[in-house]
Amino acid sequence: MRRGNKIVLAAVLMAVVLALCAQPAEQKPGEGQKTAIKIGVMIDLSGPLTTYGNSIKNTLEIAKEDINAYLEEKGLPYTVEFYVEDTKVDPKIALEKIQSLHSKGINLVIGPMGSGEVSNIKGYVQSNKIIIISPSSTLLPSLLGITKPEDKKYIFRFVGTDDLQTDAITAELKDLGIKAVIITYTGNDWGKGLYETIKPKLDAAGIEIVGEPVEYPSPPPADFSPYIATLESKLNDALQKYDASEVAVVAFSYEEAATMLAQTKDDSPLLNVLWLGCDGTALSDKMLEVCDKASKVRMLSTLFESKGEAYEQLAKKYKERGFGDSPYQYALNAYDAAWVLVLSYIEVVKEKGSYDPDAMNAKIPEVTEKYSKGEYGVKPVSGYIKLNEWNDRASGDYAIYEVTQDCKWQTAGIWKFTENKIEWL
Repeated sequence: MRRGNKIVLAAVLMAVVLALCAQPAEQKPGEGQKTAIKIGVMIDLSGPLTTYGNSIKNTLEIAKEDINAYLEEKGLPYTVEFYVEDTKVDPKIALEKIQSLHSKGINLVIGPMGSGEVSNIKGYVQSNKIIIISPSSTLLPSLLGITKPEDKKYIFRFVGTDDLQTDAITAELKDLGIKAVIITYTGNDWGKGLYETIKPKLDAAGIEIVGEPVEYPSPPPADFSPYIATLESKLNDALQKYDASEVAVVAFSYEEAATMLAQTKDDSPLLNVLWLGCDGTALSDKMLEVCDKASKVRMLSTLFESKGEAYEQLAKKYKERGFGDSPYQYALNAYDAAWVLVLSYIEVVKEKGSYDPDAMNAKIPEVTEKYSKGEYGVKPVSGYIKLNEWNDRASGDYAIYEVTQDCKWQTAGIWKFTENKIEWL
């Protein structure tokens, strides 16, 4: 080869080398990119639990900011995205919504809110291995049609069950000197379940249930007059035997209990006895719209209540954004559910190389405990979360709220789980 050709060839080779050196190094798949952790949110935004559904939605906006900031700070290549669906607490709509979310590749869900919804979607959830964490479903597993923990392995609930709540309500009735109750409930799995759960406890406490309970349709009717008339008839029967101070109405209802009171005539005997609500009525904004009647009957309502060290910081952000004074308990449970889902997902992918629903099922209780102890550098807003073999929250206290004459909810007492006693305030 001639010397000139050698020089030209060397120049060409040098140019190629320089060009190659100037190219960026080839990235591995996903390197430098962030994976979106997609979480469905099934809540009520236009039905009987709207007050609480809106609080969950608003609180999860804050959760998204907090979690994404945490992931950025830790250098973790993830972001969280929420996909909100309105179920109206309707079991049929809930099934449609979770099918829609699943078709979009979403396998993690916060919600749904109602036990009837959980009952209706449980088969689809189990067969498709979708992880759900409900912040507010309280029906006992057996009343959901679930007979063994294995059949509930993908269904988690970050709230105490109705076994605890009915203990609290029974303690209320005993402390208040009530000897007979008229029970009304919404005709869904949750309402019926509360009645079935409390019935043997009232029998054991020597508290008479007057006749059969008054069941009304779910979704609720616009006109409650026939149900009000039946309640009045049962109350008149009870007053033949007991003093008005010894009789109470127990309403296992959502916010439609406010409609029931609004349609009750001013001279009705129903307004001369105590009313006890539950977690479906506690802190309801709609109840305050009829506070003249609600305050007269007190509408004593139980609500699972647990707050952790991080609560105050969240409440401050909630108020600063104009969402209200503070988030409701169910919203606190949802906030913690979001953290647990994200942290569990990241650990599963790290250990398995990709998402695995069965590994996720096993990971959530472990992560929940570590999260509750603050081992990730963040702490729960709803207090320590301990799960039982059914993947349900295993313990907790219940606040008892009542409506005041100045149209506010105030805490009347706290039922203590460890003592099965009420501390009246």
